[in-house]
Amino acid sequence: MVAPLLWTLALSLKDNAELVGHSGAALHPPYTFQNYAAIFGNSSTMRWLLNSAIVALGTTAGVLILASLAGYGFARLDFPFRRTLFVIVVLGLAVPSQAVILPQHQLFAWAHLHNTYPGLMLPGLIGPFGVFFMTTYMRGIPRELDEAAMLDGALHWTIFWKIILPLTKPAQSTLAVFTFLGSWNDYWWPLISATRSDMYTLTVGLAASQMNYAQTSGLGFLMAQAVFASVPIFIVYIVFQKQIVRAMAGTAVR
Repeated sequence: MVAPLLWTLALSLKDNAELVGHSGAALHPPYTFQNYAAIFGNSSTMRWLLNSAIVALGTTAGVLILASLAGYGFARLDFPFRRTLFVIVVLGLAVPSQAVILPQHQLFAWAHLHNTYPGLMLPGLIGPFGVFFMTTYMRGIPRELDEAAMLDGALHWTIFWKIILPLTKPAQSTLAVFTFLGSWNDYWWPLISATRSDMYTLTVGLAASQMNYAQTSGLGFLMAQAVFASVPIFIVYIVFQKQIVRAMAGTAVR
């Protein structure tokens, strides 16, 4: 697993002219940072990075809000057809995005949402996994906390905001990481929705570079772009790895 990563890093640190003759040149010095300097000098790459950050962070925030509210409703409230609605939500996990791409594309075209940030983020807010995950986690929280708060006159919103939500921070951290990674690495929908180069996300922009400019930009430059795109993912995981392990262990015990 580590070998391809090290190979990509080595290629990104080599002069493109050397790699044209033989890719084995990556195993020998000298190494250079000129490919990374070219990335920061390329306005398109930085624009794609900004687009990916906006879309990934916006999608993550939206999923956390909606999944937490829905999870509280399914786990702590009694309302008609609760079980039926929850089964319908879970069945959404079995529906691939490709199955609804045509009506989704037509709907966004009708609403003039293509080549916009809301158009790139809205499909990601439909997260049945997030609802299922938060519902499962909240069901493991003792109901005695709700009853005690109700005896003190607390309403459902107060119970959700001040009692339940703080106890779900590990689950929220885990869901945030999964959602961020999924949105950051998403290629299918941004490829369809973003038709202008200034609205490309990093994944679409890198793919366009590989298809159109591989011969002119060089293999080293493409590998540097790949490393550059992976850095935010490593940072997110390193920061939240404790919360991920804690939430997974807690869910398994419950």
